[in-house]
Amino acid sequence: MNTLMIINPWSILDELFDANSRTFRNMQARVAGRFPPVNVYLDDHAVMVDVELPGRTAKDVSLSLEPQAVVIADKPAISADGEPKSAETPAPKWSRRLDLPFRVDADKANAKFENGILRIVLPKADAPDVRRIAIAG
Repeated sequence: MNTLMIINPWSILDELFDANSRTFRNMQARVAGRFPPVNVYLDDHAVMVDVELPGRTAKDVSLSLEPQAVVIADKPAISADGEPKSAETPAPKWSRRLDLPFRVDADKANAKFENGILRIVLPKADAPDVRRIAIAG
């Protein structure tokens, strides 16, 4: 028995958009400012990270350094009396973690916020000396 299958072109498009809906949501979140764009530059001595944060100040951003990563996050909105702002005016919440292929010298790291760009310079830590360990037995 031969059957004829009718394909609706709109159903194919619906499936395509469903499959890519995560991509569209990520683009929408980026436009909404939840995931700021980041540029990373690497040389032999350090890594430089530029984070685009238009309309924000240094007080709006939290920066933490781990041995092989840097975490940039949004601070919650605080009212004038020091209390968190209500849910009526929600601030976008985001966090970016950048894992690095080397250890960072935390004492020499610095960050500067200027014209909506957060620039973080993370120098590479000196390579540890090789240590020989005596084996008993």
